[in-house]
Amino acid sequence: MNVASFSGFPAWRKGGVALACLLPCLLATACDGQTPPSAAVVEPAVTPATKGLDAATMRDTVAAASRFPRIRSLLVLRDGETLAAHVFNGGPPLDQPVNIKSASKSVMSALIGIAIGRGAITVDQPILPLLRRDAPAQPDPRLARVTIGNLLSMQAGLERTSGEFYGRWVSSPNWVRYALARPFVAEPGTQMLYSTGSTHLLSALLTRTTGKSTLANAREWLGEPLGITIPSWTADPQGIYFGGNEMSLSPRALARFGELYRLDGVIDGRRVLPAGWVDQSWTPRTTSPWSGLRYGYGWFLSEARGHPVRFAWGYGGQMVYILPDLKLTVVMTSDPGGARDSDHIGALFGLLSDGIVPAAERGAS
Repeated sequence: MNVASFSGFPAWRKGGVALACLLPCLLATACDGQTPPSAAVVEPAVTPATKGLDAATMRDTVAAASRFPRIRSLLVLRDGETLAAHVFNGGPPLDQPVNIKSASKSVMSALIGIAIGRGAITVDQPILPLLRRDAPAQPDPRLARVTIGNLLSMQAGLERTSGEFYGRWVSSPNWVRYALARPFVAEPGTQMLYSTGSTHLLSALLTRTTGKSTLANAREWLGEPLGITIPSWTADPQGIYFGGNEMSLSPRALARFGELYRLDGVIDGRRVLPAGWVDQSWTPRTTSPWSGLRYGYGWFLSEARGHPVRFAWGYGGQMVYILPDLKLTVVMTSDPGGARDSDHIGALFGLLSDGIVPAAERGAS
């Protein structure tokens, strides 16, 4: 594995200073500060016909992963077959649920897609009529223009409830009301403002339009057809299940969820997501001003060695990577604690780009 082979993950930006540390840096004593290429989404010219993973390359990759103190699990599926399954650093068993943090946003996007497919809502539908009882008495006129699609793509324009604003939001007596009352800092449908409040509003409107909790919908619409366990998770003071954070799924359940998207919403011959929802979710709609990554409906978009990568990203390194042309679904979970989280996330992407992808390219036919 070498630095030159890494591609697709941008330099992490904080105050304009690149903080990227690639996989080889994590194996050495210090990061050399080299910045990887930009996150252009590049379609490969040739689709490989291989199915397996090169054994020697995967041994090196697993050995490299074992040196990362925060990684807890690694699952690699190719064409639906589990070809690598590892637990690191005393992590829990692969079938034990763990907090997937903001990877919950990709699950929330799936639930919204299913609700759209069932005719309960539409992607272009304004959110204000659905959430009016919690809206300000005299809302900013722009609130009437915010759509469900804007929430999915983080383009609502409302001041964020993540980052430095997160604590005040989750300490408020009504999370939905607080999120709707944020001042506008951008026009709806323009700038990306990553905000967990946006996905929580999706959970609220899903609850109100279906008459069932987000937990009940998740268990019926995803848990049952995928054959996975979805434990209860945090709810707000009004009982709305947290939309976009704090869900718990096991690494194997995350892999099953990833496979659902890799297979265009159909699993075990059963259509779970409406036709076209995966394409809509993976269509780039905006760009993160922080990471430089492109973003669709709850999914980040990048590339590795010329192969498109679509991924769910949870704080601290709860990752689901899907590489459709290589028929790969890769799950990594981590201890979310620790300083300089950007170094760890860059290292995980390095495992994918410098290890797993070459193993798939060289895999036995």
